[in-house]
Amino acid sequence: MVSFIDAHRAAYGVESICAQLPIAPSQYYEHKAREVEPGRLPPRLRRDRALVPEIRRVYEENFRVYGARKVWRQLGREDQVVARCTVERLMRALGLHGVVRGRKCRTTIADDSAARPLDRVNRQFHAHRPNQLWVADFTYVATWAGFVYVAFIVDVFARRIIGWRVARSMHTELVLDALEQALWARSGAKGVVHHSDRGSQLGLNWSSQHCFDVQSVALHSMPRLAYAS
Repeated sequence: MVSFIDAHRAAYGVESICAQLPIAPSQYYEHKAREVEPGRLPPRLRRDRALVPEIRRVYEENFRVYGARKVWRQLGREDQVVARCTVERLMRALGLHGVVRGRKCRTTIADDSAARPLDRVNRQFHAHRPNQLWVADFTYVATWAGFVYVAFIVDVFARRIIGWRVARSMHTELVLDALEQALWARSGAKGVVHHSDRGSQLGLNWSSQHCFDVQSVALHSMPRLAYAS
């Protein structure tokens, strides 16, 4: 904003420009005064300006793989006393980040070619009674042994998980077992709307919502029910 004001102040004046921008004239004038007299900078800003080149140097010297923790420790080894949170804040402002080990995990892969049924709940996830609306999701959790995948079904009325399964891989039986548990836990329920998002896992593409009677659902008909991750 300061550079914009500098470019147009001759034509419109500082005060009139500041009236249209989220900046006060006094703030602009203080910024210009600090450019002329760096001694007017607050101690924190002076400290930040001194740390920025040091942080960038450590980051570049270590092949741009160091994160905030390792940069902070390297500065400590060089006898530069600085808080870790300060290093994190400055690296975030500079757009510097370390390399994260491990592979990325995706649980939702959109399939534009798949059929997309209408949204029966119109993105309004509210229920006035139990077994009125179930929502399903699929996620993963990182563990020391690797990723594990979790499929679960929630009753929107009580915000309670009524069916869930955990597995080491994404497969059809994982989501079906979670749905089977929900059907068993809520046997006798009628008129349930089962909502899920749109995606495909390992060639599996069940992206739909259906209204069904729990009593009338047989295990062999489960693949026609809606579940997506």
